[in-house]
Amino acid sequence: MQTVQHHLFLCATPTKALCHQGPVGAQCWEQLKKSIKAAGLEDPARKEGVVLRTKADCLRLCSDGPVLLIWPSGHVYGSLLPERIERIVQQHLIAGEPITEWLVKQFSF
Repeated sequence: MQTVQHHLFLCATPTKALCHQGPVGAQCWEQLKKSIKAAGLEDPARKEGVVLRTKADCLRLCSDGPVLLIWPSGHVYGSLLPERIERIVQQHLIAGEPITEWLVKQFSF
């Protein structure tokens, strides 16, 4: 059985965009896929577990988009840009240090 370390939900291409317009969400999605793969986080043999990703239509946080929810920690990053994704992968997912200045919400699961 495969262990999941994190599951990332990115509001990338909302059909009724209230939080962001234009191509930035799709650009963030492409960067997220690239960064996760390059860091080896999809490797099923990874001892910490894999990192899954899901492109969401809407996460119902209708401001500061695009937004990225990290499960199970409940951290939500907002106002994403493709260039921020790599730092989130390296600092939050790998090093375990959230980037507090980019957080817009914290959920408890």
